Amino acid sequence: MSTAIERFDDKARRTFDRIGRNDVYEGELLRHPVYTRVLHWMVALFFFLALFSGFGIYLPWLFRWFTPIFGGGALSRSMHPWFGVGFVFFFALQALNWLKPMAWTAADSHWMKNIRDAVMNTEKLEPEDTGFFNAGQKVQFWEILVGCLVYVVTGVVLWAGAPTFGRFAVAVSYVLHDISALIMLGGIFIHIYLSTIGEPGTFQAMIRGAVSEAWAWTFHPAWFKEATGRDPRAAYEQAVRVQKEAIAKQKGPRNFEI
Repeated sequence: MSTAIERFDDKARRTFDRIGRNDVYEGELLRHPVYTRVLHWMVALFFFLALFSGFGIYLPWLFRWFTPIFGGGALSRSMHPWFGVGFVFFFALQALNWLKPMAWTAADSHWMKNIRDAVMNTEKLEPEDTGFFNAGQKVQFWEILVGCLVYVVTGVVLWAGAPTFGRFAVAVSYVLHDISALIMLGGIFIHIYLSTIGEPGTFQAMIRGAVSEAWAWTFHPAWFKEATGRDPRAAYEQAVRVQKEAIAKQKGPRNFEI
Protein backbone atom coordinates (compact mmCIF):
# COMPACT_ATOMS: atom_id res chain seq x y z
CA MET A 1 0.00 0.00 0.00
CA SER A 2 1.55 3.28 -1.11
CA THR A 3 1.93 6.22 1.25
CA ALA A 4 0.76 9.77 0.60
CA ILE A 5 4.38 10.77 -0.09
CA GLU A 6 4.81 8.01 -2.68
CA ARG A 7 1.52 8.92 -4.38
CA PHE A 8 2.52 12.59 -4.53
CA ASP A 9 5.96 11.70 -5.89
CA ASP A 10 4.55 9.34 -8.53
CA LYS A 11 2.04 11.95 -9.68
CA ALA A 12 4.77 14.60 -9.93
CA ARG A 13 6.98 12.26 -11.95
CA ARG A 14 4.21 11.45 -14.41
CA THR A 15 3.33 15.14 -14.79
CA PHE A 16 6.91 16.20 -15.52
CA ASP A 17 7.51 13.24 -17.83
CA ARG A 18 4.67 14.56 -20.00
CA ILE A 19 6.33 17.98 -20.13
CA GLY A 20 9.96 16.94 -20.62
CA ARG A 21 11.64 13.85 -21.97
CA ASN A 22 14.19 11.21 -21.10
CA ASP A 23 16.75 10.36 -23.78
CA VAL A 24 17.89 6.78 -23.21
CA TYR A 25 19.90 5.11 -25.98
CA GLU A 26 21.06 1.55 -26.53
CA GLY A 27 23.43 0.43 -23.81
CA GLU A 28 22.07 2.99 -21.34
CA LEU A 29 19.78 2.97 -18.31
CA LEU A 30 17.37 5.63 -17.09
CA ARG A 31 18.68 6.95 -13.78
CA HIS A 32 16.93 10.27 -13.11
CA PRO A 33 13.52 11.14 -14.61
CA VAL A 34 12.57 14.70 -15.56
CA TYR A 35 11.03 15.56 -12.18
CA THR A 36 14.19 14.58 -10.29
CA ARG A 37 16.39 16.57 -12.65
CA VAL A 38 14.23 19.69 -12.38
CA LEU A 39 14.37 19.51 -8.58
CA HIS A 40 18.14 19.01 -8.65
CA TRP A 41 18.78 22.08 -10.78
CA MET A 42 16.33 24.23 -8.84
CA VAL A 43 18.10 23.25 -5.61
CA ALA A 44 21.45 24.10 -7.22
CA LEU A 45 20.16 27.44 -8.56
CA PHE A 46 18.75 28.67 -5.26
CA PHE A 47 21.75 27.37 -3.31
CA PHE A 48 24.19 29.46 -5.34
CA LEU A 49 21.89 32.49 -5.36
CA ALA A 50 21.68 32.29 -1.57
CA LEU A 51 25.42 31.63 -1.34
CA PHE A 52 26.55 34.55 -3.50
CA SER A 53 24.09 37.02 -2.00
CA GLY A 54 25.11 35.78 1.47
CA PHE A 55 28.80 36.29 0.76
CA GLY A 56 28.12 39.90 -0.13
CA ILE A 57 26.24 40.41 3.15
CA TYR A 58 28.51 38.62 5.63
CA LEU A 59 31.91 39.39 4.07
CA PRO A 60 31.40 42.67 2.20
CA TRP A 61 35.07 43.62 2.50
CA LEU A 62 35.96 40.53 0.44
CA PHE A 63 32.89 39.84 -1.71
CA ARG A 64 31.39 43.28 -2.25
CA TRP A 65 31.66 42.66 -6.00
CA PHE A 66 28.82 40.13 -5.65
CA THR A 67 26.25 42.69 -4.50
CA PRO A 68 25.88 44.59 -7.81
CA ILE A 69 24.71 41.31 -9.37
CA PHE A 70 21.64 41.52 -7.13
CA GLY A 71 21.10 45.26 -7.49
CA GLY A 72 23.21 46.50 -4.58
CA GLY A 73 23.75 45.75 -0.91
CA ALA A 74 20.26 46.62 0.31
CA LEU A 75 18.54 44.54 -2.34
CA SER A 76 20.95 41.65 -1.76
CA ARG A 77 20.04 41.67 1.92
CA SER A 78 16.33 41.67 1.06
CA MET A 79 16.60 38.89 -1.53
CA HIS A 80 18.94 36.56 0.39
CA PRO A 81 16.32 35.10 2.76
CA TRP A 82 13.95 34.50 -0.15
CA PHE A 83 16.69 32.64 -2.01
CA GLY A 84 17.11 30.57 1.15
CA VAL A 85 13.38 29.84 1.25
CA GLY A 86 13.53 28.67 -2.38
CA PHE A 87 16.50 26.42 -1.61
CA VAL A 88 14.83 24.80 1.40
CA PHE A 89 11.52 24.40 -0.45
CA PHE A 90 12.98 22.60 -3.46
CA PHE A 91 15.30 20.48 -1.36
CA ALA A 92 12.30 19.44 0.73
CA LEU A 93 10.68 18.15 -2.47
CA GLN A 94 13.99 16.50 -3.42
CA ALA A 95 14.11 14.84 0.00
CA LEU A 96 10.62 13.39 -0.51
CA ASN A 97 11.70 12.24 -3.98
CA TRP A 98 14.79 10.45 -2.64
CA LEU A 99 13.68 9.47 0.87
CA LYS A 100 13.41 5.73 0.15
CA PRO A 101 16.71 5.21 -1.75
CA MET A 102 18.53 7.39 0.81
CA ALA A 103 17.67 5.07 3.71
CA TRP A 104 20.80 3.74 5.44
CA THR A 105 21.52 0.03 5.04
CA ALA A 106 24.11 -2.53 6.11
CA ALA A 107 25.73 -2.12 2.69
CA ASP A 108 26.35 1.55 3.48
CA SER A 109 28.05 0.71 6.78
CA HIS A 110 30.27 -1.74 4.88
CA TRP A 111 31.04 0.96 2.29
CA MET A 112 32.05 3.43 5.01
CA LYS A 113 34.37 0.87 6.63
CA ASN A 114 36.15 0.54 3.29
CA ILE A 115 35.97 4.20 2.29
CA ARG A 116 39.73 4.29 1.74
CA ASP A 117 39.37 1.76 -1.09
CA ALA A 118 36.62 3.86 -2.67
CA VAL A 119 38.66 7.06 -2.47
CA MET A 120 41.86 5.44 -3.78
CA ASN A 121 40.01 3.48 -6.52
CA THR A 122 41.77 0.26 -5.51
CA GLU A 123 39.00 -1.78 -7.15
CA LYS A 124 37.64 -1.42 -10.68
CA LEU A 125 34.07 -1.81 -9.40
CA GLU A 126 32.33 -0.51 -6.32
CA PRO A 127 31.27 -3.18 -3.78
CA GLU A 128 28.61 -5.44 -5.26
CA ASP A 129 26.03 -4.37 -2.68
CA THR A 130 26.28 -0.66 -3.62
CA GLY A 131 22.75 0.33 -4.64
CA PHE A 132 21.19 3.37 -6.29
CA PHE A 133 23.18 5.69 -3.98
CA ASN A 134 26.39 4.85 -2.16
CA ALA A 135 27.09 5.73 1.46
CA GLY A 136 29.03 8.89 0.57
CA GLN A 137 26.08 10.26 -1.39
CA LYS A 138 23.74 9.42 1.47
CA VAL A 139 25.97 11.18 4.00
CA GLN A 140 25.87 14.33 1.89
CA PHE A 141 22.10 14.08 1.48
CA TRP A 142 21.52 13.87 5.23
CA GLU A 143 24.07 16.62 5.86
CA ILE A 144 22.13 18.93 3.53
CA LEU A 145 18.86 17.93 5.19
CA VAL A 146 20.23 18.80 8.63
CA GLY A 147 21.74 21.96 7.17
CA CYS A 148 18.33 22.99 5.83
CA LEU A 149 16.84 22.63 9.30
CA VAL A 150 19.64 24.80 10.67
CA TYR A 151 18.99 27.36 7.92
CA VAL A 152 15.29 27.48 8.72
CA VAL A 153 15.77 27.98 12.46
CA THR A 154 18.67 30.42 12.26
CA GLY A 155 17.23 32.13 9.19
CA VAL A 156 13.98 32.94 10.97
CA VAL A 157 15.93 34.36 13.91
CA LEU A 158 18.14 36.48 11.65
CA TRP A 159 15.19 37.59 9.54
CA ALA A 160 13.14 38.73 12.53
CA GLY A 161 16.19 40.15 14.28
CA ALA A 162 17.09 41.11 17.83
CA PRO A 163 13.80 42.91 18.63
CA THR A 164 12.01 39.55 18.41
CA PHE A 165 14.57 36.98 19.58
CA GLY A 166 17.22 39.01 21.41
CA ARG A 167 20.83 39.84 20.60
CA PHE A 168 22.29 36.59 21.97
CA ALA A 169 20.03 34.41 19.80
CA VAL A 170 20.92 36.49 16.75
CA ALA A 171 24.67 36.23 17.49
CA VAL A 172 24.49 32.44 17.89
CA SER A 173 22.37 32.15 14.74
CA TYR A 174 24.97 34.06 12.72
CA VAL A 175 27.65 31.55 13.75
CA LEU A 176 25.53 28.44 13.14
CA HIS A 177 24.23 29.81 9.83
CA ASP A 178 27.74 30.46 8.55
CA ILE A 179 29.18 27.15 9.77
CA SER A 180 26.33 25.24 8.10
CA ALA A 181 26.89 27.15 4.86
CA LEU A 182 30.64 26.41 4.86
CA ILE A 183 30.11 22.70 5.55
CA MET A 184 27.53 22.51 2.78
CA LEU A 185 29.78 24.41 0.38
CA GLY A 186 32.61 21.96 1.02
CA GLY A 187 30.26 19.09 0.24
CA ILE A 188 29.11 20.80 -2.94
CA PHE A 189 32.71 21.12 -4.16
CA ILE A 190 33.18 17.37 -3.65
CA HIS A 191 29.86 16.72 -5.38
CA ILE A 192 30.85 18.81 -8.42
CA TYR A 193 34.23 17.07 -8.68
CA LEU A 194 32.77 13.56 -8.48
CA SER A 195 29.95 14.30 -10.91
CA THR A 196 32.38 15.56 -13.56
CA ILE A 197 36.04 14.50 -13.33
CA GLY A 198 35.91 11.95 -10.52
CA GLU A 199 33.22 9.72 -12.05
CA PRO A 200 33.00 10.41 -15.81
CA GLY A 201 29.53 9.92 -17.21
CA THR A 202 27.73 11.08 -14.08
CA PHE A 203 26.90 14.58 -15.27
CA GLN A 204 24.75 13.40 -18.17
CA ALA A 205 22.43 11.69 -15.68
CA MET A 206 21.26 15.14 -14.60
CA ILE A 207 21.13 16.49 -18.15
CA ARG A 208 19.17 13.89 -20.08
CA GLY A 209 18.54 11.34 -17.34
CA ALA A 210 20.54 8.37 -18.61
CA VAL A 211 23.84 6.69 -17.80
CA SER A 212 25.77 4.00 -19.62
CA GLU A 213 25.49 0.43 -18.44
CA ALA A 214 29.27 0.50 -17.89
CA TRP A 215 28.84 3.45 -15.52
CA ALA A 216 26.07 1.61 -13.68
CA TRP A 217 27.97 -1.65 -13.14
CA THR A 218 31.10 0.30 -12.14
CA PHE A 219 29.68 2.70 -9.56
CA HIS A 220 26.35 1.13 -8.53
CA PRO A 221 26.53 -2.63 -9.15
CA ALA A 222 23.50 -3.60 -7.04
CA TRP A 223 21.34 -1.03 -8.85
CA PHE A 224 22.63 -2.33 -12.20
CA LYS A 225 21.65 -5.86 -11.24
CA GLU A 226 18.22 -4.70 -10.05
CA ALA A 227 17.60 -2.74 -13.27
CA THR A 228 18.88 -5.34 -15.75
CA GLY A 229 18.85 -8.68 -13.96
CA ARG A 230 22.48 -9.19 -15.04
CA ASP A 231 25.52 -9.81 -12.88
CA PRO A 232 27.64 -6.61 -12.80
CA ARG A 233 30.97 -8.43 -12.45
CA ALA A 234 30.15 -10.73 -15.38
CA ALA A 235 29.04 -7.74 -17.48
CA TYR A 236 32.30 -5.93 -16.71
CA GLU A 237 34.45 -8.95 -17.56
CA GLN A 238 32.55 -9.49 -20.81
CA ALA A 239 33.08 -5.83 -21.78
CA VAL A 240 36.80 -6.20 -21.08
CA ARG A 241 36.99 -9.28 -23.31
CA VAL A 242 35.12 -7.55 -26.13
CA GLN A 243 37.42 -4.55 -25.86
CA LYS A 244 40.54 -6.72 -26.00
CA GLU A 245 39.20 -8.60 -29.03
CA ALA A 246 38.42 -5.30 -30.77
CA ILE A 247 41.94 -4.03 -30.11
CA ALA A 248 43.44 -7.29 -31.39
CA LYS A 249 41.38 -7.11 -34.60
CA GLN A 250 42.33 -3.47 -35.10
CA LYS A 251 46.03 -4.28 -34.91
CA GLY A 252 45.63 -7.26 -37.23
CA PRO A 253 48.28 -9.93 -38.02
CA ARG A 254 51.85 -8.75 -38.10
CA ASN A 255 54.19 -9.79 -40.92
CA PHE A 256 57.89 -9.81 -40.22
CA GLU A 257 60.52 -9.79 -42.93
CA ILE A 258 63.81 -11.50 -42.30
